[in-house]
Amino acid sequence: MAAPSKVCIIGSGNWGSAVAKIVGANAARNPTKFDPAVRMWVFEETMADGRKLTDIINADHENVKYLPGHRLPSNVVAVADLAEACRDADVLLFVVPHQFVSRVCDGMQGSVKAGALGMSLIKGLMDDEEEKGGGGGGGGQLRLVSDVIRERLPGIATMAVLMGANIAGEVADGKFCESTVGCADGERGALLKELMQTENFRVSVVEERRVVELCGALKNVVAVGAGFCDGLGFGDNTKAAVIRLGLMEMIAFARAFCAEGDTSAAASVSSDTFLQSCGVADLVTTCYGGRNRRVAEAFARTPGKSVEELEGEMLGGQKLQGPATAAQVHRILEERNLAHRFPLFTAVHRICFQSAPVSEFIGCLQNHPEHM
Repeated sequence: MAAPSKVCIIGSGNWGSAVAKIVGANAARNPTKFDPAVRMWVFEETMADGRKLTDIINADHENVKYLPGHRLPSNVVAVADLAEACRDADVLLFVVPHQFVSRVCDGMQGSVKAGALGMSLIKGLMDDEEEKGGGGGGGGQLRLVSDVIRERLPGIATMAVLMGANIAGEVADGKFCESTVGCADGERGALLKELMQTENFRVSVVEERRVVELCGALKNVVAVGAGFCDGLGFGDNTKAAVIRLGLMEMIAFARAFCAEGDTSAAASVSSDTFLQSCGVADLVTTCYGGRNRRVAEAFARTPGKSVEELEGEMLGGQKLQGPATAAQVHRILEERNLAHRFPLFTAVHRICFQSAPVSEFIGCLQNHPEHM
C-alpha cells in the first residue's frame, strides 16, 4: 500500500484559507490516502496586537486577516518558511496571486519532492517579464501559470488546475458550489477530486487543463465589463449581453491561444468545457459578484480615480486580476492583428489603460459581431 500523500497549500489569502478548510477536513477523514497534517505556507505578518499571523492560525485556528470568523481544521499547520512548508510534500496546491508566482517558485527551488503533483488554483495569466520576476506587461510570450510553475519546478511531474464559480467566503461558509479540475492524468485527477470534493463542494474532472485555466483568467476581463455596466446604470439585460458576448470571446481566444504551434490543440478546445463550472458558471458568478466587478463599478461611478487607487482603497491588500489580464490579452491580440475581433476585451483595455471614457464600453456591445 502506498504511503499517504503529504499535502502542502502554498498561500493563505481568503481563497487559500477557504481551500485549507476543505483540504484539512478531507485529509483528516481519509488518513489512508492523505497524511492528516496539512501544511499551509503563510507570508508572515505581525497583527495589530503584536502577534504573528502564523502563531494566531496555529493557536486559534483562524486566519484573522484574510478569512476572519472561520475556524480552520486543527490539522492545518501554518508555516512561515516556504522551503520548510513544501519539503517532502506529494501534493502542492498553489493559491497565491499570479504576480508572486515567480518569487514563490524561486523560494521552493531544491525543496520540491521528485514526482510531486501540483495544482494551480490561481486565476490569471503571466508574460515573460513576470516570469523573470518583473512587473509584467513588458512584452513577449503569454504564459499559463501552471506551465510556468511546471517549468520552474521540475520536481513536479504533473500539473493540474482547479477553476470554478468559487467565491471564497461562500466556499468557507459551506454553501453548495461546483468546481472543475483540469488534469490530463486521469488517476491523479481522481486523487485531486478526493482531496477537494465535499458534499457542498462538487468537483468534476476534465482533461483540458489549458482551457480550464484560460477560463479562470479571461472571465475576470468580462467581469470588469459587467462592473462598468453596473456603474453606468444599465440593467440585467445589458449584463446578460456582456456575459454572452464575453463568453464568445473567451472561446475564440482559447482556440486561438491553444492552436499556436499545434493545430490539433485548437480542435481539442471543446465547447463542453465552457459549460463546466470553470466556464459559464464562474463567468456568471464573477459578473454578479467578486472584486473585479465591484472595483469596475466604483471606477465608472468615481471620475478621476484610477483602477489602482480603487484597488488599494477597496480590497485590503488583495489584487485585481481583470485589468492586468486585459492588458496581457490585448498585447497578444495586437501582435497578431486580432484586436478587432475581440471588441469587448479591447474596450476593457482601452478604458483601464488608455483613458477611454467608460461610456465607450456600450459601443463595443452595440457593434459586436453576431458570430466569431
